[in-house]
Amino acid sequence: MPKRSSEAPAPLSGAFDIVGFRAGLLGWFAANARDLPWRRTLDPYHVWLSEIMLQQTQMDRAVLYFQRFLARFPDIGSLAAAHEDEVLKLWEGLGYYSRARNLLAAARIIALEHGGAFPATFEAVRALPGVGPYTAGAVMSVAYNAHCPAVDANVERVLSRVLDIDRPVSEPAVKRRILAAARELVPPGEARAFNQGLMELGALICSPRKPDCAGCPVSGHCLARGRGTVAGRPVLSPKPEVIRVDMACGVLFSGGLAFIQKRRQGDVWPGLWEFPGGVMEPGETPEAAMVREFREETELRVRPAGKIAVVRTSYTRYRITLHGFFCQAEPGQDPASDCRLHEADEAKWVPPGGLRAFAFPSGHARLVAGMLTDVRLEGLLASAD
Repeated sequence: MPKRSSEAPAPLSGAFDIVGFRAGLLGWFAANARDLPWRRTLDPYHVWLSEIMLQQTQMDRAVLYFQRFLARFPDIGSLAAAHEDEVLKLWEGLGYYSRARNLLAAARIIALEHGGAFPATFEAVRALPGVGPYTAGAVMSVAYNAHCPAVDANVERVLSRVLDIDRPVSEPAVKRRILAAARELVPPGEARAFNQGLMELGALICSPRKPDCAGCPVSGHCLARGRGTVAGRPVLSPKPEVIRVDMACGVLFSGGLAFIQKRRQGDVWPGLWEFPGGVMEPGETPEAAMVREFREETELRVRPAGKIAVVRTSYTRYRITLHGFFCQAEPGQDPASDCRLHEADEAKWVPPGGLRAFAFPSGHARLVAGMLTDVRLEGLLASAD
């Protein structure tokens, strides 16, 4: 008999107690489900919004943003009619802004192609911008109780331990195996509770570090626990190398207004506003980099007028150190008329207090917050008049 591949553990049918696993999980979830706002209505718009927000976002933050977002956009129609700038501003601080742009694009598709009603088939949900197989499965099972699996990182972790899979969960064959197991485990007529329970188990009990195996309602079905391999599951691929980047930017005032520009579509952070700046060249000081970048991006000649702050942020595998400066235009220029945009789609001159209305990448948003409480701001505004 050929040796079974480690990528394909024994099928769930047979020795695996599917009925017992389902009963243990469903009973635990009924007693321990967290009170989350999108679970109170099961409105597909709410479920979809929550799933998009929960990507790369901790639960507490997602709840806060979810409630604020719904207060402004209570239904798909109001979101579909929104301006992108307002959507991005409400998203500010969550990161991964493509999620917000996809939400807006999807809402407009729903308004135009589905009469404003959230679609009710897996295929139609999957076709929306920003919706992958997991999100489509989650929306269909939670909102409509449709018989669909929903495999997120939590579920991958749970099932990689339950099945004691000894290959990286990033491998396509392993992903297929976990998806097939998740599909087989979903009990008829109870997809909503089961899928949420499996995700909840991964979030609260079967955590990445120090899982609570003693408190797990399905530990008796877990092969990794029985074999003592829980600490090594799931098997993870090596993390990508962290890239450290030093950047500098400048806040220019003229006539009591601050200059901001809008990032181009197709660039990093498209559609967000920023202060001109960029990556420091080898051997370059932050001040020199700010002056050079300002000239290259706007054709304006500026000089530093004091450092605002040094801000450290992250973007995917990049670790960014951003040096923010107040700056002033060199004499002999009219900043409003002499500016020529080379790295942006649009520019505005904005009163300092009005900057809060615009969506910035996190580093620039933190510079705004620091600048507005800086005791030097009033003097800079006066000197720029």
